[in-house]
Amino acid sequence: MDLRVRGDVPADPFLGAGDLFETEYDLELPVYVDVRSDPDERTWAAHYEDHHVLNISRQAATSAMARGLVVHELAHMARNEEGHASHHMKTEEALFLALSGESVERRKVAHCYQIANHMKDIYADDITLSVMPPAKLVAFLESELARAVATRPDPSPWPDSRRVTAGSDPDITAVNAAFALGLVERHDVVDRDHRIYDLAHAAADDAPGVDLDAFKRRFRTLGEDPSASDYRKALVDATRAYVVGDPGGDVAAD
Repeated sequence: MDLRVRGDVPADPFLGAGDLFETEYDLELPVYVDVRSDPDERTWAAHYEDHHVLNISRQAATSAMARGLVVHELAHMARNEEGHASHHMKTEEALFLALSGESVERRKVAHCYQIANHMKDIYADDITLSVMPPAKLVAFLESELARAVATRPDPSPWPDSRRVTAGSDPDITAVNAAFALGLVERHDVVDRDHRIYDLAHAAADDAPGVDLDAFKRRFRTLGEDPSASDYRKALVDATRAYVVGDPGGDVAAD
């Protein structure tokens, strides 16, 4: 794998992540790593015809989580190269199908994009957890959820917010909690008395309109290699469940 770091940070976490990733997977296209100064940007991957770009904040690149974050983004790149439906479906297409005819607050639309990202993350982390021990990922999910629950923000909408964080809204925090539980149960990496369950239920208590267990099942049971139609339907159903309380199953995705 051709991985090139463009930024004044130690290369070891990136090279170590590449070595881990290559125990099971490989990428055909080169990967360019761009280190950003904004700590809130954290990490995200961009895909082009002849290369991938891994964007990462300097803070994340020098943190204890750096190697795991890089492996996660490499996993997104692998899903993109293999043509996985989750990484080639236009989110806007599914949202149009799900929300056609509905009047939806802007914050709710932003949350729907986060739900779509969670579904992509499930498939990326199926790879992540196949090449590295789960402890750091579980600790990361737990710490993010603990931070969100501890802040207990005002549940009123923030229409001018440009960024949806784990603690920005009780409803999406509950969905984030469901994602965390769905992921750890999908891979059976924690016991049922793990603290992450207490945190998740505390998040659910703050968002009575969100069905934590239902969203957990949605994330946990996503098919390993869905067709484009099946994946679209899963995303449409999840979106309607969040926005209008529709349990799903009857929405035509084609």
